[in-house]
Amino acid sequence: MNAVALAAFAQYEGVYSDWETLVRGVGATAELAQSGELVVAEQEGGAIVGAVAYFGPFATPRADFFEPHWPIIRMLVVDPAARGRGLGRRLTEQCLARARRDGAAQIALHTSPAMADALALYLRMGFRLERRVPDRFGVRYGLYLKALPPPSEGLSTD
Repeated sequence: MNAVALAAFAQYEGVYSDWETLVRGVGATAELAQSGELVVAEQEGGAIVGAVAYFGPFATPRADFFEPHWPIIRMLVVDPAARGRGLGRRLTEQCLARARRDGAAQIALHTSPAMADALALYLRMGFRLERRVPDRFGVRYGLYLKALPPPSEGLSTD
């Protein structure tokens, strides 16, 4: 999983002001399992080609710009060789399903315009910019929210 994350972020080398520090964090993606749920995409044969971390409401640690009751999507990564197959969408949908399971009214994430493909995916899926958050290694970031429909209640026949 860590290798997939590093491959996915390689395209941003030169964009972030402290690439070495960023790479150390990205290269430790699997450690997110200590406080969140990791969802992976495997290709035939079992090789991991994508992953995302889901943090439920009140899970810690979390950046202070996230409200404690919001579930959070973190570190969506897809191996560059596996892109274009809808894996990013399916991984994100898995996080939405977990947020619904947890009874959340909305879900949050933070991303950057520098990550144009990911941002476009999130916007197509209904995420909306809530506000800017602190830059990360010289790159602008925003906080995005998506409202989740309430759990469907059975139709009454009365």
